[in-house]
Amino acid sequence: MRVGCGGSGASGRLAERESEAPNIKPAGRLRWSTANVACASAVAPNINPAPFVMMIEGRRGVGYMRYMQGVIEHRRVLLGIDDTDNHESRGTGFRARELGFQLSSRGLARLKGVSRHQLYVHPDIPYTSHNSALCLDLEWRDGDNLRPLIDGCRAYLQENAATGSDAGFCVAPFDAVGDDLVAFGRSAKATVLTKAGATAAAEAAGFHLEGVTGDHGGIIGALASVGLRKSGHDGRFVWVEGVRDLSGVMTVRQLLAGTGIDVLQSKARESYKDTDRIDVSPWPRPVLLNHKAVLLIEKVEDEHAGCEWKIVPREGTKHY
Repeated sequence: MRVGCGGSGASGRLAERESEAPNIKPAGRLRWSTANVACASAVAPNINPAPFVMMIEGRRGVGYMRYMQGVIEHRRVLLGIDDTDNHESRGTGFRARELGFQLSSRGLARLKGVSRHQLYVHPDIPYTSHNSALCLDLEWRDGDNLRPLIDGCRAYLQENAATGSDAGFCVAPFDAVGDDLVAFGRSAKATVLTKAGATAAAEAAGFHLEGVTGDHGGIIGALASVGLRKSGHDGRFVWVEGVRDLSGVMTVRQLLAGTGIDVLQSKARESYKDTDRIDVSPWPRPVLLNHKAVLLIEKVEDEHAGCEWKIVPREGTKHY
């Protein structure tokens, strides 16, 4: 659909609204945009004609939408958390998923994925088991108003972080995470960093970074996970839509259509067909490669197995 205004010059530029709604693909999209304030005002005189851009996609949504007047604005936001556990408690991966589900159930955000990022293991770094941090990828539904997210995360960690933990969290709009924060995340995989350094980096970027329990040491991993998630090439997913509900054998087409997995990749770069069958037990653990959730697969050699592919075992993804 296109709506235009007559005339020439600045007041006569086209106000464009494009609509694309594929009826078959689950990632169908609706896209609107305006090119001119004066024209938008003529089209909708009762609405503040501030230029707007809106994009809606299906299961693999883009995470940033803006309506006229800023009435409804969705932003892609990263929420990093770390050091919420002790040796007896549920791990930070569980807490990250639970927090994401709570935000979704309250209508505050859509959870797009939860990724786990391995950090540096060193005697000078205290950690519970593996020194990994988690990052929630959210479609936040209150635009630039991140205060409900900040307050909600703080309250969740105050209530659920384990005794003796040093929990911390970081909230950052995805598009605002720059190369300096990506570099901070990468350095956290090979260097002993400090809370002061993390605080300075977050302040320079304008991101909310907060310690909640203990000595607040989790702020380092929380900030690092945000940078590593933005890099698009680190970590593995502990949750994307649908993966924990899978079992048995299914076709490649069914797997991609019913989950948040973006693409399959074989270890030997062999090609596959949509109709190929894949054994998805135990539940798949996609990795983050080239900004996509990539499920690593390998050929099944047994011709009587009832499938052509199987997922790479968990041990084969640990270095991501």
